[in-house]
Amino acid sequence: MKILQVITSLRIGGAEKLIVDMVPLYRERGYQVDVLLFDGTDTAFKRQLQDKGVTIYELGKGGTVYNPLYIWKLIPFLQKYDIVHTHNTACQLFAAIGSVLCSVVLVTTEHNTSNRRRDWTWYRLLDKWMYSRYRSVICISDKTKENLVHYLKGKLPVAPIIYNGINCETYAASTNLFESNGKTVVTMVAGFRYQKDQDTLIKAFQYLPVDCYELWLVGDGERRPVLESLVNQLGLQQHVRFWGIQSDIPAILKSSDIIVMSSHWEGFGLAAVEGMAAGKPVVATDIPGLAEVIKNAGILFPHGDAKTLADIILRLKEDSEYYRQIAGQCIQRAFEYDIRKTVDAYLEVYKQLDKIL
Repeated sequence: MKILQVITSLRIGGAEKLIVDMVPLYRERGYQVDVLLFDGTDTAFKRQLQDKGVTIYELGKGGTVYNPLYIWKLIPFLQKYDIVHTHNTACQLFAAIGSVLCSVVLVTTEHNTSNRRRDWTWYRLLDKWMYSRYRSVICISDKTKENLVHYLKGKLPVAPIIYNGINCETYAASTNLFESNGKTVVTMVAGFRYQKDQDTLIKAFQYLPVDCYELWLVGDGERRPVLESLVNQLGLQQHVRFWGIQSDIPAILKSSDIIVMSSHWEGFGLAAVEGMAAGKPVVATDIPGLAEVIKNAGILFPHGDAKTLADIILRLKEDSEYYRQIAGQCIQRAFEYDIRKTVDAYLEVYKQLDKIL
């Protein structure tokens, strides 16, 4: 079976990390799985796949991923594979359009409980048509599926729920490689875009004795200047470290003390599972997707509530027994999301579709 994974880029993100972790495992099991990028900009994730011998195709480098010429560039690839699996909106839409012009079996994964286009009433009709072109729409959490069905106001194609996974052993076995100068390190790993809301975490540092803490923001993106401006405005320049995009995330998490996900919305929250697997207490916004993963293991705080977030961080630092309790619960929860379970579930979807063909 020949499978093509199509994604906008291999910059930092949960969907991107899933591709990097799963494609080599598919190939180990004897499947031909290649990757196609709308934006082939060189990244750490891209290099990881290339180092493992994965074939990566590119439609372009930089610029908008909504280039209409990509539809025509995509069609020859749609015709070469038994199954084409898309991730992210531009890929979903362009592959759906391409499927009108050639015969192809399409699968997609819905990675978020929400996105901005769902606020545009006129876009719903286009989305309904787009999803109708897919044989299977995989959702990464119960809430992801629930919200998508509600938004479309109708039935989806076959829509299994498959939770994201990670290689838990990689995170548990990682070593502490980075110095923290004796301070308590609070870390968030996420792209610098509106959805991720690093702003709330930065604002939480207003309420902490900052000389005892250091904030590590790992990632990059369009909102970096906004976040740097906020740090300067609050006088936190000496206490916030912008790491940029890093490849050794397990080591960074292992070197941290507390992991935070302060997102506005999430379909699942893979970075939260990574933090738990590293044996760290994870604190996250009480929102659908994240709450499914974190509840009764890590700690949830109200959306956008910087003061409550600060209080939680302070307690974790000052109450060692509480810290050990939460960290222990987190690592146990992480092993429920092992990447091999995710791979098995995706392969079952592919096999069922292959039987129908």
